[in-house]
Amino acid sequence: MGQELLNRGVKPEGTLWGATALLHKKYHKIIVDTHLDFIKAGAEVIVTNSFGSRKRRMIENGVLSKFKSANKTAGILAKRAVLKSKKKVLIAGSLPPQHFTYFSDMGTDLNLIKRYFYEQAKILNPYVDFFYLDVMSSFEECEIAIKAIAPLKKDFLVGIHIREGEKLPSGEDFVSVVKKLSKLNPLGVVVACVSLEHLKPLVKKILKIKIPFGFKINAFQHIPAGWKPDSNNPNVKLGKRKDLTPATFYSISKKIHKAGATILGGCCEITPKHIARLKKI
Repeated sequence: MGQELLNRGVKPEGTLWGATALLHKKYHKIIVDTHLDFIKAGAEVIVTNSFGSRKRRMIENGVLSKFKSANKTAGILAKRAVLKSKKKVLIAGSLPPQHFTYFSDMGTDLNLIKRYFYEQAKILNPYVDFFYLDVMSSFEECEIAIKAIAPLKKDFLVGIHIREGEKLPSGEDFVSVVKKLSKLNPLGVVVACVSLEHLKPLVKKILKIKIPFGFKINAFQHIPAGWKPDSNNPNVKLGKRKDLTPATFYSISKKIHKAGATILGGCCEITPKHIARLKKI
């Protein structure tokens, strides 16, 4: 959602990236139209544009006073798009890492991280059908987030980020983490914001996963090792790979679906044209 907004003309401020659109009313129509284009493409679930409106980034960019209104706006605009579409579409409330993205180190104050998860979830709660823990990098991070949102009594889907060797940034084995997560009753688990190359080795292991499983492939050219998108240069160009066309995305998704994946989607740089192909599977 965030990258699509930037590609449609939203000018990012600092490290807010696509969440910049929440702060300026002139961009609200772009958010709704983008949600609608994904729905028209066949999406059965849309995700709130709240990845960049986590508390840490709002503090970092000097707009903490807009934390509540930004997340509330993300929920309202997603709901508006669904109502406008007149289709049965679910809304997933995006709960991103509350420290650095793609990092397992959550800092020293884990109670603060837990509180940040809860505060963002509480604002989104009235507008979403379930929560999506977006791009978690360790089992500990998943567990903290799940405990944080427990008082809201709402279902959740877990998105786990992996790199080479089927490992999370924490070094933990993906399948081992999924086995532990299955005991916490998620709706399912997806490999989140993952490159095609890192996803392929997992395909043969899908049958070992006993809960609903899926993926959200990104089309970035490369995410530099050790890069902290939340505080390093926000203008780092991750690039968009040209080989992941809608046709290629369809072919890959079809193979993974046949292997047992039932939650199919896309992440950064995946467009409505890509999602439209999933309806043919």
